[in-house]
Amino acid sequence: MTDTATLIPLAAVDPAMVEAVLDRAFGEDRHARTAYRIRAGMAALDALSFAALDGDELLVGTIQCFPVALRSPDGTGVPLVMVGPVAVVPERQGEGFGAGLLAAMLDAEARLAADGSPVFPQVLIGDADYYGAWGFSASATGGWRCPGPYDPTRLLARGAALGALPTEGMLGPWGS
Repeated sequence: MTDTATLIPLAAVDPAMVEAVLDRAFGEDRHARTAYRIRAGMAALDALSFAALDGDELLVGTIQCFPVALRSPDGTGVPLVMVGPVAVVPERQGEGFGAGLLAAMLDAEARLAADGSPVFPQVLIGDADYYGAWGFSASATGGWRCPGPYDPTRLLARGAALGALPTEGMLGPWGS
C-alpha cells in the first residue's frame, strides 16, 4: 500500500461508492455468489469494516465483515465472522491495499479482544495462498457446507477456537 494511502471506517463512506468498488472488483453479478448467501440479510460489522483511500482521496478498496453462524447437524449455531468481500479496484490491485485492509481488520479485532469483547473465529471464501499469510486455512472446514456452489479448498477459517467448533455444519446468516 502506498505511503499516501488512508484507511478509514467503512461507515464513513457513501454506500453507493462502496457498491461501485464492489461491482468493479467482482462484477455486477456478484450478488449470486455463495458468500452473499452465507451472509444474507446481515449488516456489516462496523468495527471490523474499512475503506482504503489513495493519496487523491479516491476510494480504491474495502473490507467488510459480517456476523454468520455455523449450524451443526443438531441445529446448534456457533457464531463466526465472515471476512469479505475484500475488494480493490482492478487498476490498483497488487499495490498492497488488500493487505492493508486485512491488517486493519485484524488490528481492530485485537483491540476489541484487549477490551474484553468476544472474538469469534473468522471464515472466508478465497485463495489459500493469499489468505494463508494471515492464518487462514481449510484445515478445519472440510465438513462445513455452504448454501450454494463453492470450492471446498477455498473455504478458509482462522481463530484460536477453531478446534472447538463442530466438524460438520452449514454456514449461514447469524440468527437464521
